[in-house]
Amino acid sequence: MTLKRYIIELGTGADLHGQDVTKAAQKAVKDAISRSCLCGVTEIMGLQDLNKMFVQVTIAAPYPDKVGHNEVLAQVPFGKKTIDVTKGGMEVAGMFVPQLGDAKDSIVVVNAAVEVSIEVD
Repeated sequence: MTLKRYIIELGTGADLHGQDVTKAAQKAVKDAISRSCLCGVTEIMGLQDLNKMFVQVTIAAPYPDKVGHNEVLAQVPFGKKTIDVTKGGMEVAGMFVPQLGDAKDSIVVVNAAVEVSIEVD
């Protein structure tokens, strides 16, 4: 069997208050997968069990060591999931509102790439 990529979707997420890169990464993954209906996986490729898909999530975040891998992968409803987190995204000036969890006056932005692959003969 050979693993073939079926789709790649890109997404962006931001945490406006709190500088939580995990929340921003979760939003980025949700953004990416919200634009895809993988009906071709079942209707064209014949995959009957969606948990047999392979889903690779790549995250680019300003603080990659603070990204909660399990929390981000929980946004993907099906498949055998893996994650790779790298330095990227951005942090820009925001508004400091301590009541909303801010530690400083910035917004963190995270990018995600979600790749779905399936095994073919």
